[in-house]
Amino acid sequence: MKNYDLYVGIDVSSKTLDVVTSTGEYKQLSNDQKGFKELKKMLTPCSLVVMEATGVYHYSLALFLHKAKISVCVENGLRIKRFVEMDIKANKNDKADAQKICQYAMTQQVTLWQPAPEYIQQSEVIYQNILLFKKGLVQFKNRFHATERQENVPKIILKELKKKIKEHQDALKKLEAELEKIMLPHVKENIARLTSIPGVGKKTAIYVLLLTENFQKFPEAKHLISFVGLAPIEKRSGSSIRGRSSISKRGNPVLRNLLFMCSFNACKNNRKCKELYERLVAKGKSKKLALIAVGNKLIKQMFGLVKNELMYDEMHVSQHAPS
Repeated sequence: MKNYDLYVGIDVSSKTLDVVTSTGEYKQLSNDQKGFKELKKMLTPCSLVVMEATGVYHYSLALFLHKAKISVCVENGLRIKRFVEMDIKANKNDKADAQKICQYAMTQQVTLWQPAPEYIQQSEVIYQNILLFKKGLVQFKNRFHATERQENVPKIILKELKKKIKEHQDALKKLEAELEKIMLPHVKENIARLTSIPGVGKKTAIYVLLLTENFQKFPEAKHLISFVGLAPIEKRSGSSIRGRSSISKRGNPVLRNLLFMCSFNACKNNRKCKELYERLVAKGKSKKLALIAVGNKLIKQMFGLVKNELMYDEMHVSQHAPS
């Protein structure tokens, strides 16, 4: 573990940076180039800056520090949260969060952040807009269905809602087509590998390759499973009380939903996944928990094929892939 002159924890929001250093200094800066330059003045050449991954809000700062040759770590929010939860007396505000991140930087082994390839950066921008339009589409559909059940609703209201739904659907089609256009030249072979797995479609393959940075972001399959949020949770209390199994809601919701849907097809067409599903159900596990396990199986199959540069082969996978 490398020693640094200064450890810095930053709580990042859309507009501000709450900064705490290992010397006890605290400042709230703006989350823009002006704030970045002020932050740089607080640092030494041998500083370690740690922040949480916060969607799009951390990226510009991380890139600024990387270009300035400052060591920077962009940590999974779940790791920070677990670290903070160890202190049951911890306060909850932006300054306190930054202090805990600073303590994390001083005590934990971290991996230094590297910017993604340019095609991933471009695709990430499109992906974030896809998420916005998906959210808007759901909202307008819900509003339409709620409105049409009301009495005496002017036709113009329903017409405008239908128009908004169509606009969002058209925008999503264009964005997804543009995403594929940017990604395809760089990941064509890996798309072929992933879609060779029965149950995995092209759309899922593209999202997996984008959000894993073409599988360079995760050293092991278990890290990807954690990122997706397909870790099963089974609720138990003592020997008699047993709750319903569920999916961990932590992780990337887009990949989680796509892989969960893929697991339905895999149970029909992917022999290893079908055997796993049937074995778990036969043991009395819920169908939902069995589908979660199938989703994990798919991730392990994807990871193995990409890392070993192989196409899916049923016999090869059955001999060597983890169950």
